[in-house]
Amino acid sequence: MSATLKLFMAVLTAGLMSSCSYSPSPALFPQHLKTIAVPVFQNRTTQPALEQEVTTSIVNRFIRESKLRVVSEDQADLVITGAVTSYKNVVFGFNAQEKAQEYQVAVTLTVTAKDRVKNRELWKDDNLVRTANYYVTEANGQPAQTENDGRSQAVDKLSDAILNKTVENW
Repeated sequence: MSATLKLFMAVLTAGLMSSCSYSPSPALFPQHLKTIAVPVFQNRTTQPALEQEVTTSIVNRFIRESKLRVVSEDQADLVITGAVTSYKNVVFGFNAQEKAQEYQVAVTLTVTAKDRVKNRELWKDDNLVRTANYYVTEANGQPAQTENDGRSQAVDKLSDAILNKTVENW
């Protein structure tokens, strides 16, 4: 095999391996965990309805990306509980005229995942934070966004983190 062909094969193999995403094997999931409940999170912030947005996002993430069936808390094998403990929206960047153009939303949760079948805590995080930046003016060819856009992005990142933390522990 020529050196050029070997180099091509190495680059192709590396490219294919780097494009693979993490997807947990269903064989790794504990057989006793088949259902999940996510009771409405508490809201310890002044942001109205943030607890509903967080809870709905988490439920939807598990529906779309896990084998667990969402049920009521009293029927669940696995329960995810928590609270929204902090919400911040701060200026993150200015334009040349010293006007705020970029903001950052930070949402903080305390979350616990409990295996009710084996009566044990799978994981707990008292300071799970995710942020999202958004521009209030058109920037880099992207349209202006609102605080709600940034908030939704941060909440989506939290849902991803909760799903990943839960799955990684299996």
